[in-house]
Amino acid sequence: MTKDCTSVWSNCLQIIRSKVGEQSYNTWFVPIKALRLQETVLTVQVPSLFFYEWIEEHYLPVLRKAIDSELGERGKLEYSIMVDQGTENRPAYHLNISAPRSQQGKDKTEPLRQNPFAIKTVASLDIDSNLNRNFTFDSLVEGKCNQLAISAGLGIAQNPGFTAFNPFLVYGGVGLGKTHLVQAIGNEIKRLKPEKFVQYVQSERFITQFVEALKNRTIQEFTNYYMQTDVLIIDDIEFFAGKEKTQENFFHIFNHLHQSGKQIIMTSDCAPKDLQGLQERLLSRFKWGLTTDIHAPDYETRLRIVNQKILSQGIGMPPEVSEYIARNVATNVRELQGVLVSLVAKASFLRSDISLTMAKMAIDSIVSDMAEERELDLQEIEKQIVEFFKVNPQDLKAKKRTKEIALARQVMMYFCHQHTKLSLAVIGEYLERDHSAVAHASKAVSQKIMFDQEYKNMIETVKKRLKI
Repeated sequence: MTKDCTSVWSNCLQIIRSKVGEQSYNTWFVPIKALRLQETVLTVQVPSLFFYEWIEEHYLPVLRKAIDSELGERGKLEYSIMVDQGTENRPAYHLNISAPRSQQGKDKTEPLRQNPFAIKTVASLDIDSNLNRNFTFDSLVEGKCNQLAISAGLGIAQNPGFTAFNPFLVYGGVGLGKTHLVQAIGNEIKRLKPEKFVQYVQSERFITQFVEALKNRTIQEFTNYYMQTDVLIIDDIEFFAGKEKTQENFFHIFNHLHQSGKQIIMTSDCAPKDLQGLQERLLSRFKWGLTTDIHAPDYETRLRIVNQKILSQGIGMPPEVSEYIARNVATNVRELQGVLVSLVAKASFLRSDISLTMAKMAIDSIVSDMAEERELDLQEIEKQIVEFFKVNPQDLKAKKRTKEIALARQVMMYFCHQHTKLSLAVIGEYLERDHSAVAHASKAVSQKIMFDQEYKNMIETVKKRLKI
C-alpha cells in the first residue's frame, strides 16, 4: 500500500504521544502539519523558527525513533518553517531545513554538495575553502599570549566537531594573529582530512551574500550551502551586530552544524560578554564550547617572530638589531611585521646589510610617528571631510546612503575613532548613529587600507589635510 504524508505523520504522532507528556504533545506536536512525502523524506510544517529550535533541542531522539519506525533507517525529516507571512505584494517565505540524524546510525555516504556557482545569489562564493595556504601552525609563533588558543586549535584539527571546543571562539585586538590561527586550523584539517569541506568566510562577506540572497529570493540555496560545511570559520563575528536577519539565518546554520557534529570556529575583537548588538540566544551558544583570547606578545615572543621572519626571507640580521626591534615594537604582531617588511625592502633596495641605524629609522618612520599623532576634535574632522568629499554637513548625519555620502561618513567615523579620545558612543551620538556603526566603519576602513592602494592613498590625502 502506498503511504501518504498524512498517514505517516499520524503514525509518527502515535509513537511520539506515548513517549512524551500530554501537555508537551499538545503544545509542540499537535500544531505540526504534514506537507509532503517524497520517497523516504517527510516534510512537515512548523509555525515558527522558535518552534523548530525547541523541537530539535528537546525531542530529537523521539522524532528519530518515530521516523525510523515509519520510514526505516534511511528515513529523513524535513521542516518547512514559516519565516515571513508576507503581504499582499510580497509572498510568504518558508525556510526548509533537514533535521540532522544522530551520529549513531548516521548515513556514511557523503552528501552531494551543491556547486555554489550554480546558485545565483552566491555566485561570488569560491568553491574552495578560501584559506590562505601561508597561514599554518608552522608559521605561527607560539608564546604565552596565544599558547592556549594554539593548543586548542591543534586539538580541533585532529578531531573537528568532536572535541569540547565546539564552537571555538578566539578574541583579541587588531593584528594579534586571530585570522592566522583560525586559518591554520582550517589548513591543518584539510591536510589531515582532505575529505572535509572547510569554509572560511569574513563576516562582512557573509552579510553581503545573505543580502543578495534575500534580494533574489534564493535564501534557501545560500543557507543550504553553508549547512553542508564540515568546518565553518567565521572571521570578525562582531560585524553581525545590528544585522537581525543575518543573525537569524546564522543562528539556524549554527544550530544545524552543531547538532550534526560539525565544527564552528569564530573570531571577535572582544569577549562574548562584551559583544554589543548580537542576539542573546546567539551569545549563549557561543559559550557552549571554548572561548579564549590572544593578547599582545611579550618580548620573548616578539623576538622569536622577528627571527623567524628574517630566517624565512633568507636575510641575515645581527642579534642586537633583532633585540632592538623586539623591544621597541610592542603593540601587535601586524605592526611588528610591517616594520620588518619595510626593513627588508629597504635593505634589498640599497643592497646592504641590515644595521641598527637602519632599524631605528624604520621604527621611527612607522611606529614613532603613530605615537606622536596629535588628537583632533570632531568639528575639525567634519570640516575637512565635508570639503574633501564635497558633501553637506547635514548629509553626514542624515539617513542618506548614496555612495559618496556613505563613503564620507565612513571615513569620518574612522578618523573620529582613531584620532580622538572620545568613546564610540559619543562619536555615534554626534553623527546620530549607533556606537556599533562607528566601530564597524573604523574597522572596515582599517582593513581596506591594507588591500586597496587607491583607497589607502585617499586616506593619506585626508590625513595630510588634517595635518596628522
